[in-house]
Amino acid sequence: MGKGFNGFVLKALRADDYRLTVTGTRQISDHYLRLSFTGGGLLAAHPVHPTQWIRIWFPDGGENLVQRGYTLVDPDPAGDAFDIEFALHAGPASQWARDAAVGDVVDATVMGSKFAVPQPVPPEFVIFGDTASLPAINSLLEAIGETPARVWLEWQHESDRELPVRTGPKTEVSWVERAGDGQALRQVAESLTCAPDAFGWAACDAATTRAILKALKSRLPKENVAGRAYWK
Repeated sequence: MGKGFNGFVLKALRADDYRLTVTGTRQISDHYLRLSFTGGGLLAAHPVHPTQWIRIWFPDGGENLVQRGYTLVDPDPAGDAFDIEFALHAGPASQWARDAAVGDVVDATVMGSKFAVPQPVPPEFVIFGDTASLPAINSLLEAIGETPARVWLEWQHESDRELPVRTGPKTEVSWVERAGDGQALRQVAESLTCAPDAFGWAACDAATTRAILKALKSRLPKENVAGRAYWK
């Protein structure tokens, strides 16, 4: 199967390719699945950092492959192993994950993932996301440890609110129902009160992420705001 124009561009930019092998599967909820992988040398070449993500190539049902970005969960550099969590919906990535079994392989490309917790550490983090970006949020929360954080997560299915959030002793989590194209999260961001040197992070659907980042940048220095659209 071909990777199309995106694959051509990534190859031209000398992105690194790896073959991942499934080593385990675990159903977290009715709409959430966790797969374990060995990385084919990926972690030896790419040091672990918070919110680290890779591009995985999935069959599109025809003759081509499509790439989707996924966060590494609990990466183990010594064992060259990590997990990937899938928020299940209609689409090639979810379908592949549902059907995956131990021993299956899938190709991945690494290019574009870069993030470090600011130094000195800001006095507070304000974080916006949903079930798709929850793995990245969990890695960020683990990285900041006892730093105060307020997290707003959008849910679609009732079981979403039972998904594990890796909170620290000073983390506050609020789940808001998905409605009106992320309107609830946007309203929180637009009315947010926080310290002028707090750090804002957002990863939702593309339109909601843009709106939240715009609101955050009206309150915080631009270097204290980061985000990425996780889906459309």
